[in-house]
Amino acid sequence: MIPSVAAVLVVRGEAPLLERALEAVRGQHRAVDSLTVVACRVPDAALSRIERAEPDHIVTSAQELDYGAALRAGVAAHPEGASDELLWLLDAATIPTPDALRVLAAELETAPSVVAAAPKLVRDDEPDRIASMGESMTRLGASVDLVGGELDQGQHDRLSDVLGTSPHGMLVRRSAWDDLDGLDPALPAVDDGLDLGVRARLAGHRVVVVPAAAVRIAADRDDRRAGAAARRRHRERRSAQLHRRFAYAAWPALPVHWLSLLPLAVLRSAWHLLTKAPGSIPGEWVASARALVLLGPVVAARRRIRRNRGARWSAIAPLRLPPDELRRRRAQERDARRVRARGQREEVHFIAGGGGWTVLAATVASVALFLFLIGSSGVSGGGLQPLAAQVGELWGSAAYGWRDIDTGFVGAADPFAGVLAVLGTANWWSPSFALVLLWIGAVPLSALGGWFAAARLTDRAGIRAVTGLAWAVAPPLLVALADGRPAAVLAHVLLPWLVWSMIAAARSWPAAAVAALLFAAVVACAPSLAPALVLGWLVAAIVSRHPLRYLGIPVPAAVLAAPLVIDQVVRGTPLGLLADPGLPTASGPTGGTALVLAFPADAYAAWAEPLAALTGGTIAPTVLVASMLLPLGLLAAAAVFVRGARAGIGALGIALAGFATAAAAAQVSVATAGEDAVRVWTGAGLSLYWLGLLGAALVTLRAIGRHSAVPGAVALLGVVLAILPVGVAIATGSAAVQPAGPRTVPAFVEAAAAEDPRVATLRLVPQADGGLRAVLEHGAGTTLDEQSTLAATADALDDDQRELAELAGNLASRTGFDTTAGLEQFGIRFVLLGTASDDERRATATEARAATAMDQNAALVPVGDTEFGRLYRTADEGDTTAATAIPVGAGARGARGSSASSSRS
Repeated sequence: MIPSVAAVLVVRGEAPLLERALEAVRGQHRAVDSLTVVACRVPDAALSRIERAEPDHIVTSAQELDYGAALRAGVAAHPEGASDELLWLLDAATIPTPDALRVLAAELETAPSVVAAAPKLVRDDEPDRIASMGESMTRLGASVDLVGGELDQGQHDRLSDVLGTSPHGMLVRRSAWDDLDGLDPALPAVDDGLDLGVRARLAGHRVVVVPAAAVRIAADRDDRRAGAAARRRHRERRSAQLHRRFAYAAWPALPVHWLSLLPLAVLRSAWHLLTKAPGSIPGEWVASARALVLLGPVVAARRRIRRNRGARWSAIAPLRLPPDELRRRRAQERDARRVRARGQREEVHFIAGGGGWTVLAATVASVALFLFLIGSSGVSGGGLQPLAAQVGELWGSAAYGWRDIDTGFVGAADPFAGVLAVLGTANWWSPSFALVLLWIGAVPLSALGGWFAAARLTDRAGIRAVTGLAWAVAPPLLVALADGRPAAVLAHVLLPWLVWSMIAAARSWPAAAVAALLFAAVVACAPSLAPALVLGWLVAAIVSRHPLRYLGIPVPAAVLAAPLVIDQVVRGTPLGLLADPGLPTASGPTGGTALVLAFPADAYAAWAEPLAALTGGTIAPTVLVASMLLPLGLLAAAAVFVRGARAGIGALGIALAGFATAAAAAQVSVATAGEDAVRVWTGAGLSLYWLGLLGAALVTLRAIGRHSAVPGAVALLGVVLAILPVGVAIATGSAAVQPAGPRTVPAFVEAAAAEDPRVATLRLVPQADGGLRAVLEHGAGTTLDEQSTLAATADALDDDQRELAELAGNLASRTGFDTTAGLEQFGIRFVLLGTASDDERRATATEARAATAMDQNAALVPVGDTEFGRLYRTADEGDTTAATAIPVGAGARGARGSSASSSRS
């Protein structure tokens, strides 16, 4: 005969999940035979919802009964059925899955010795995370959750017999419930299910958990009083432990336990002080005082045990937690507390947590952006140049020595040259192709780094995905990709990994070592970030419990930068240390609005043309982009007012440091490129600013919990729309970055360079102001690793540079000056006159005048027009070996190089 099932549903207060709970009970595959609802101090609206559900019995109470008392009232109101009737214990915060009752009932029907079967409780906001599944206790009587807080991956599906379980969702035989007298009234909040299981075991019965039956349970999310809730839980657990200690102890031990209450309270209070948990001390004394004077509940509990006891206490010994397992769990709890104190999450679960899908989405977006680079051997435009063809040349460029910049000098290498050497070595068979891989992989790599950084702060897959994708489509990154700024791209990709390792450095020396290397790499790529990063390092070291692990983090960066620092300071240009490494690339001014919107150089103005077509210019691009980014800004600002506000304030501090860095960079020009003064690029600071905003928004989304999906998706959509014109410009080829051609110099020069790697070419570039920029190159053209901020930030020309400028001016003008000697002095075999842009009228006039002058110069022989401009060779290609050789003692570098000076003709 199939036993009948009587469900008892306890409803207290507002009960926001009441309708879901009622629907879940009525929607069971194995229907309940009767439903009794116990309504404790519920408002009229909730009572109306209960009545509309038409339960078999409704029990109302003007008092807010605890769970056990409410169950007693509900069971008492239900007329006793058959002897094998089953009671299903529920409350309005439990949502059973449709098959839960059938699975639980099957367990009781097939196992007569089992009197109670409990489901696997999972979190309602995270159904894949176990909230509770089975309870036990230590030899001293402390209760322990067998499983709690773990991701459900089926690892505990074989768990069966347990000492006790949570009574929420439990299916129990009514006969056993009546014999055991239900839950102990002295345990109104915690350990009630554990005590019921202990009494059932002493009565000769079994209690099991059924992992195949799942019940969702809502967690208490009152974050505003999280501290008070923790103190209350401690008081309740300690009270329950002391009550059970008196209820379970042998009679001779009772006086000893009673006399030890106050001394134990003193010792435990001292321990709470030592472990920095003073908030637990009042609860310790309240629990001890209650146990000291409230002896009546203990007497009733001991009478209840004695009335049904049919087995020895040794029957529960195998189900107690062994000491070695207890030690292991406590060690894990200590680690978890340290992790939570630093806002970290140990469980990454890259695949299960959505990391794979996040990177896949970013990869698809990257392929759509850079489809034109697929199959290309290089990438050019903006600040991009090829890398040296040989790995040895790359590492030579990273060392102190001779630099083929301008007319050549001995000096320190930029630390960024070392980063390029590592990058090129990773693709050693074709170092320049590493830049193509960087450009295609920058977006997915950024998504990966953002996802892992978010994993340190939250275990929610959706929030991690939003953070990773928002970092991957950040305005500073896409603008850097469009402008061809490899150093800025690398800095953006590495920043979240630096944060990831800095957080872990508090607990691990290897993580501190990784943080040191990443710190050095980020500073090498974006020197303007050094002050903000040093400030962040100091704060992290001060607040950390292990500051020694942080002390060495800046050391590699300082060692790598030391030679350059010395050269710049000795030369009298210390501000040159802030110059962006690589090929100097000018950018437009960045206004205050653009800084707030995290757009370098007012790049959001790309919305102007689409808006003009759609709205006739009635909406300004600033207003549109600001409205798109408003959801992200609101989420970031709200981080100050939600749970975890300390982490939110820290993230906003990072954002402030990044914004200040970008604002300062917008005012500083320390490098030159021809006629242009090159400002320090604001994008590096804005990347840090964006990182802080995303961190603060993450804190807010984490506090929102399961309702974070909509605001997170809206914020991400706004970011994607705001940067959309920049992405369209990249994908359609309108941006500066383009596939690299087969060569960077005319084929005639490349053929000569194959025979003589030091062959010199003077490149003349017409400027918009009517001047000429003279660039001296060796071999097959300048490479990115050869660039030097020492040359870009020089505040005056040396004698050789003046002579080169004078030579360029005389070549481009009909002065009657004999240029043969100057060409031989610099070993120049070719002169390349660049093509001016059609919209630069003065540059076009300069090009025409220079072409006329060089056509009539007897020292030059026209070779013809090329894709790079008009090419000339020297009339007498004599032996120029001495002129082109690196000076003796200049250092062990035999690579190609470039030099630049300017002249007015």
